Amino acid sequence: MADFVREVMTPGVVAVRPDASLVEAAQLMRAQGTGGVLVVGHHRVIGVLTDRDIALRAVADGADPLTVSAEAVCTRDPVVIGPEDAVSAAAKLLRQHAVRRLPVVEDGRPVGMVSLGDLAVAADPGPGPGSAPMYAHDRWQGPPTTPEG
Repeated sequence: MADFVREVMTPGVVAVRPDASLVEAAQLMRAQGTGGVLVVGHHRVIGVLTDRDIALRAVADGADPLTVSAEAVCTRDPVVIGPEDAVSAAAKLLRQHAVRRLPVVEDGRPVGMVSLGDLAVAADPGPGPGSAPMYAHDRWQGPPTTPEG
């Protein structure tokens, strides 16, 4: 198993400016295939914005996602971790704060993200994507059948 966050994190940052609209943020999430982005201003993490934040904190309240900013809806001052911190420290922070992702910050600047999924893969890499299911119940068998009566 990996020892340091840098070994398991997803390097690079998917980020929006604080004044970006929620539509811009959602389009970036879709394009990058991610459920969250960092809100970054002056190379510093201001917050984390997830697809769930957009849905529950803005859209569900009837807010216009074209006019509401990422900064207005994001989780401000998120818990962060450094790339040289232990993987066990990341796991502990994720548990303590009940979050799924931690921004990885070095010298105050975001350098990546580490997620529950990253830690799970590091703990048990498994056979890899595209490999055959290990168990028959992992494979779609169609809808359940009922006996004719």
